[in-house]
Amino acid sequence: MIKITGLQKTFDQLEVIKNVNLEIATGKVIVIIGASGSGKSTLLRCINGLEIANHGVVNIDGLEVDFSKRVSENEVLKLRRQTGMVFQSYALFPHLTAIENVIEGLITVKRMPKAEAVIIGEQLLEKVGLLSYKDSYPAQLSGGQEQRVAIARALAMDPKVMLFDEPTSALDPELVHDVLKVMKDLAEDGMTMIVVTHEMNFAKEVANEIIFIDQGVIVEQGKPNDIFTKPQKDRTQQFLNLIQ
Repeated sequence: MIKITGLQKTFDQLEVIKNVNLEIATGKVIVIIGASGSGKSTLLRCINGLEIANHGVVNIDGLEVDFSKRVSENEVLKLRRQTGMVFQSYALFPHLTAIENVIEGLITVKRMPKAEAVIIGEQLLEKVGLLSYKDSYPAQLSGGQEQRVAIARALAMDPKVMLFDEPTSALDPELVHDVLKVMKDLAEDGMTMIVVTHEMNFAKEVANEIIFIDQGVIVEQGKPNDIFTKPQKDRTQQFLNLIQ
């Protein structure tokens, strides 16, 4: 269970996230939609601890961090270990092979013996369809393949929730399918996921709930069919008219 209470984030007096409250049951997939600059990515980064919220509480599977108080570096690190983050850019280490990228965190953070880490890394690369590329360097991979390695790397830390920040936005259209398939497979396996995306077909097929954010506020939340076919808020309808 993920519970977010009263989350608020300000940049230079600009309130980007405004009193967001959200509960996500284990194994559910939440897709966040909204216009550029609406606060979607900032919300993910606050959940992950990459951005330190000004107020509010994030609770992931019992680990609670209260940003209304002074938050220690140790608390932030614990929060990040509960989450796997996949960004628009793949951010792989260029000097490491695919398998080395995947197991880096296992060795350096979890202090796992390399032989044990390699077994896990190979299993995860097989899961994302890239085991045969385990010795390839990022420069030898397509963008879609790099993103799938990034997903495997995030999964290696055994997170409670996977956070995806527009993971296909930097990809050529023909490469999007393979990344979305991996994400669909994760959803079918019961992985708790929060996905920021403009891929509306993915949202309709995979999401348990859709959240529409505008100007840092959750305007509307509901089942995909309800949001896409009979939204209750005018602002939601305006947004959907532009993208559908």
